[in-house]
Amino acid sequence: MTSAKSYFFSGIGGSGMLPLACILRARGAEVAGSDRARDQNRSADKFAFLERRGVRLFPQDGSGLTGSDQILVTSAAVEETVPDVQAARRLGAEHLVRPQLLARLFNAAETGIAVAGTSGKSTATGMIGWILHRTGRDPTVMNGAVMKNFVTPDAPFASALVGGSGLFVSEVDESDGSIALYEPAVAVLNNISLDHKSMDELRALFLDFISKAKRVVVNADDPESAALGARLPDDRRCAFTLAEAPAAFRGSAIVEQPLGIVFDVTETATGESAAVRLAVPGRHNAANALAAIATVRQVGVGLGEAAAALAEFQGLRRRFDVVGTRNGITVIDDFGHNPDKIAATLRTLHAFPGRLLVLFQPHGYGPLAKMRDELVACFAGNLAPEDVLILCDPAYFGGTVERAVGSADIVQGVIAAGATAEYVPDRAAAGDRLRALARSGDRIVIMGARDDTLSTFAADLLERL
Repeated sequence: MTSAKSYFFSGIGGSGMLPLACILRARGAEVAGSDRARDQNRSADKFAFLERRGVRLFPQDGSGLTGSDQILVTSAAVEETVPDVQAARRLGAEHLVRPQLLARLFNAAETGIAVAGTSGKSTATGMIGWILHRTGRDPTVMNGAVMKNFVTPDAPFASALVGGSGLFVSEVDESDGSIALYEPAVAVLNNISLDHKSMDELRALFLDFISKAKRVVVNADDPESAALGARLPDDRRCAFTLAEAPAAFRGSAIVEQPLGIVFDVTETATGESAAVRLAVPGRHNAANALAAIATVRQVGVGLGEAAAALAEFQGLRRRFDVVGTRNGITVIDDFGHNPDKIAATLRTLHAFPGRLLVLFQPHGYGPLAKMRDELVACFAGNLAPEDVLILCDPAYFGGTVERAVGSADIVQGVIAAGATAEYVPDRAAAGDRLRALARSGDRIVIMGARDDTLSTFAADLLERL
């Protein structure tokens, strides 16, 4: 399927597009692409990385599509009016959206492990992929974030790992409904909460997803996930818990640390236990680790093997990524963009002393409108009295968008709820404001999704402190 075809990725720099393009290229396919970020001279290092991989890059003007034998692959952000799409139509070239292509690759694998849930799926995917790789199972891993364990000087954007055809591990997305395309041997359901769709839509999508799997790993501590898992036969369901819920895998003796977390895992059926020492912090990462352990046990990895591999797991880029400390002020780069992710990061930070200065760049006007009340409640409920929240305008890279709700609306709501928040439209000016506020002992957290330049912004901010 791959080597005989020529693929053109429109929006190739996207977090879900780049790793898929790399997997296809490594498997021998001809791959080319375009991206408006490249046309706007953003993220040059990412596109240089792709070119070193043998990927030809073109302006996003349709010039890269020249024949009907090419397959156009587009991300969700690419609109019908984009010249690449119009060129493919004129040529009669096949057009796939990214999840359609990913599902083809995933479903063709001998054993597909699909990781789903509103939050934590990238980290859980990275943990599962690392355990399987470290224990010699040679997995192919498709992730939406850079996995630090696989980063090398030649592969700084290691959001994919190319292994054999036997095991394929991938996070799968519910936001566009594409989760329905996957037919996993093992399905992981971490949690369900409001993000891109209504709760009723999410319940239907996730139930369909787990119903097709041979084995389902489910978070017994998340009420929504547990309720869906309970609808499956016992012999297909494997639950995990950090609390007292009935489960096949149980985490206990949890000790939080500033940059890690330690706990014990017990397999209920055998009574076997192992100590887990993570170099990533927060109870949510303990839950991710339990999900990963329960998952790899379904494909024959030993409990002790899994725990030992997790001790070497370095985390993902932009998931509580400590950029550095200067003059007693620590800068953290974080992917938090929905209420669950944001709350998890803030709770992790508040387990230890120090004021938080939070810059949040929403990842779009549409999600902002859908999650307005939940974002307000999240920030108001998870900011300490001395913390300061700053919102700049949402990420925007072109195209048509409804701007009914903006960052100022979130700030007004947070202030009305009693927390301290400021609206600074321009991100550079927001950075200046953070510098003016910062003092020794503070933690500055840069939060947001869909915008790679946030990492550069965080690093520059640290240098200027």
